Amino acid sequence: MSDVPPLPSPRLFVQATVTNFFFFLSMNGFVLLPLYIQQLGGTEIEIGFVMGLYSGVGIVCQPLIGPWVDVIGRRPFMLAGVALNIAGSLLAALPGGVPLLALVRVVQGLAFSTFFVGAFSYVVDIIPAAQRGWALGIYGVSGFVSTAFAPLLGEWIVRRSGFRTLFVVSAMLGLVTAALVWPVREARRDAVLRLAPGHMRAALEDVVRLPMLVSVFFGLGSGTIFAFMPTFAEDLGVTTLALFYTGYAAAAIAVRVAGGRLIDTRGRRAVIVPSMFLQASGALLLAALGVLVTRTSATPVVPSLVLAGLISGAAHGFLYPGLAALVTDDTPEARRASVVGLFSAMFLVGQTTGAFLFGWVAHAAGYAIMWSALTVLLTLGGALSTRLARPPAR
Repeated sequence: MSDVPPLPSPRLFVQATVTNFFFFLSMNGFVLLPLYIQQLGGTEIEIGFVMGLYSGVGIVCQPLIGPWVDVIGRRPFMLAGVALNIAGSLLAALPGGVPLLALVRVVQGLAFSTFFVGAFSYVVDIIPAAQRGWALGIYGVSGFVSTAFAPLLGEWIVRRSGFRTLFVVSAMLGLVTAALVWPVREARRDAVLRLAPGHMRAALEDVVRLPMLVSVFFGLGSGTIFAFMPTFAEDLGVTTLALFYTGYAAAAIAVRVAGGRLIDTRGRRAVIVPSMFLQASGALLLAALGVLVTRTSATPVVPSLVLAGLISGAAHGFLYPGLAALVTDDTPEARRASVVGLFSAMFLVGQTTGAFLFGWVAHAAGYAIMWSALTVLLTLGGALSTRLARPPAR
């Protein structure tokens, strides 16, 4: 029998999870935005710049937003994120060119930052530490499901009615999210809106905490795989990557649903360390594939890519909730959103660094060298994770 007690408030947790699904269902239709930019005559450089603004805004804003979420409350920032998301979708529906879409991505980056920090902190608030790893994993599943479903819905809408209809539908889904956020209630806070003394010093100390550094390596692997898998597959002669993404999402969801309790019962470190090395093994498989396909046409390319997706997705499924639970376990409630914002920003730093850094490596030396270099760095990240503190004996 499990020694993990039931959630103290299942209704609030389910409501938060459904809200997260609709928020990201609204936003994730914009993964098709590169096709719209291309229709407008935009180049690959413009596509990369416009799409990269989203993460760039998140890296800058989330550590700054977190302390104010602690001071003001979770709900106001969740509502602000939803309002900005609706505004960005409606702005995209207006006539305009690439500069307008760049502004849209800035607004969406702000929307994501404000909603995510507020909503994620709210979930941490309502879930005790003994169930936090599992609960954060299940909460994240809603984002994975929306990521898998939104592009399919978006393609169907675009084929029938065009991109502007897609943007209007995204705004309507934003209204659904607003209706779900509006009833949220939380404890009243100090009426004096000021940051606690020493807040900035504590934030700087958090940056160099070992779990934060491990999060950068995790983001590095995730960002590189998603940035270069389409062009790598094309280089191998693969025409569709649907099975890779399906395998990645399915594995992440499966380990969270079937094994998410291990984050709480075995401890954060017990799942983080093997998952870091598992992520490195996924990159190693891609490196081997890059070498072998140049030597023989008998290499089973598609099954190997699916296996890489399963390995990387399984690692992701444990790492994000495990690390998120770890960084919030010892954080007082008064600073919880600050740490959540910083954790998310560090993960985004890794993702963005991977996309930029390994683009140069792939261009100069090819994909086999790029995946090999990534494998080395992820192995170093795994070695770093072994230095995480072991939990005290129960």
